Amino acid sequence: MIGAFLAANRRWVAEKFRRDPGEFRRLDACQSPRVFWIGCSDISLPATEMIGLAPGQVFVHANLANMAAAQDANFLSALSFAIDVLGVSQVVVCGHYGCAGVRAALSGERQGMVDHWLQPLRELGWRHAGALDAILDLETRANDLSERHVRRQVASLAANPLVQDAWSRGQPLAIHGLIYSAHDGLLRDLETSVDSGKAAFPLVHGMLPKGRVSARRARPATIRGRK
Repeated sequence: MIGAFLAANRRWVAEKFRRDPGEFRRLDACQSPRVFWIGCSDISLPATEMIGLAPGQVFVHANLANMAAAQDANFLSALSFAIDVLGVSQVVVCGHYGCAGVRAALSGERQGMVDHWLQPLRELGWRHAGALDAILDLETRANDLSERHVRRQVASLAANPLVQDAWSRGQPLAIHGLIYSAHDGLLRDLETSVDSGKAAFPLVHGMLPKGRVSARRARPATIRGRK
């Protein structure tokens, strides 16, 4: 298997060189991330492809069900590095429809150790059980919870001391919640963007609308990096 991976890598490099011999040198010199991207491990496309940026312009952290957990040392290390060392100006939580983690949380079935990781998602589902149970179609129900989960992770980030400290010292930093659909390739803006402690207050305290953002009325997502 590893031999096949290495052979495929050599073919990929050869094709890259054929098309543009200087691409790798440019990528190596362009390690200046503008965006910290928190995504799901099983999403079908790299973040850079979805938003049209070069690999060196996006610092990516991925885990099961795009968690921004304040108790996860791995995530906190990545968040601290993104804010304090790289100085990113944009933080994105990107979920996706058809998320395996969300489906596992909704199923109620034991998944082993992953149950501990998914506990916040399961609790979110319990908190909104009335609204979710009213959705008869299981896929639509899971997609609804996926959107609620992204909003919850944006709120968690906005309340994170690392983010609060950045805002307190006047560091430009905006947080966005997006969701991706593999059916059409589009990112959808869940309208939870915040860029200050004051702007984040309603979101953190659950004062924003919690209804779904449908595919028809969702606004196209736009990510702006630093100049």
